[in-house]
Amino acid sequence: MSRRVIRKWRPPLALVLGGTLATVFLLPLIGVGYFRVAGGVLGWAETTWLIGWMALIATLVLGWLLWRLVLRPVRELTGFVQQEGADIPPIHFGTPEFSQLGQAVIEMTARLRGREAVLRSYADHVTHELKSPLTIIQGAAELLDDPNLAPQDRTKLLSGISDATARMDALLDGQRALAQAQEPMPGGTCVLSDVLREHSASKVVTDGTIPLSADVMRLVVTHLIGNALAHGATAVQFDWQAGRLLIADDGSGISPGNRDRIFDPFFTTRRAEGGTGMGLPIVQRMLQAQGAEIRLLDQPGAVFEIRF
Repeated sequence: MSRRVIRKWRPPLALVLGGTLATVFLLPLIGVGYFRVAGGVLGWAETTWLIGWMALIATLVLGWLLWRLVLRPVRELTGFVQQEGADIPPIHFGTPEFSQLGQAVIEMTARLRGREAVLRSYADHVTHELKSPLTIIQGAAELLDDPNLAPQDRTKLLSGISDATARMDALLDGQRALAQAQEPMPGGTCVLSDVLREHSASKVVTDGTIPLSADVMRLVVTHLIGNALAHGATAVQFDWQAGRLLIADDGSGISPGNRDRIFDPFFTTRRAEGGTGMGLPIVQRMLQAQGAEIRLLDQPGAVFEIRF
């Protein structure tokens, strides 16, 4: 939804307001000066009509400029903000100041809608994800109420309750991490090899300076490497190529049926091993908060591209 504002040359707001005030100030002086210097050339009526037409033309020109450069941009920006479902933001603004304001509002709206989408997705998924462990706990509690329950069955039920509780705790921790990933973090740069030095499974193909802070980049690569290792990979390659970072592992890859779902919260193929499906969504939200994006390339294996 976010779109860059088209920047064309427009007079700065200070020049527009200053020109308007100067015109209002100079018109009476011009009229008084004309009466003083050339009042005898034309009669009083002709001179009054001439100055009146000059004032009218100047008023119309100033009014059009103020409407075009000030009033219309404010109305369009206000209408875009009020129409919450609008997908196409304004792309033209009257002055550089309004261009900056418009771009800031568009980006802020995109971030807010992204957070709203996360909350909606969470509301849709959390009921289903938490329902299974809650059902286990409820069923185990009913069975434990039986005084004739065998000791070994009681032990199994208690173990099931413990596993279901751990599952719920992991899901809630993952959601908390997803929400924190959307919060703005300090900007900066880092050297790729410096961040990957602590990961023995990583391999740097082409080193470079990444336009992310070391803290953000460390969290991103930790999630990506951990996700790759959990799916059978033994090595992960990082290749920096002029504005984009390619991450490829030597694992079995991602099946065609799952490629479109890997960034969905709670989607996991490792549910039996305790996977929550929150690793890649956290990486995606974290990068989006920094103005970057990640996608899975249509190549054999698992090859991710991060663009900055």
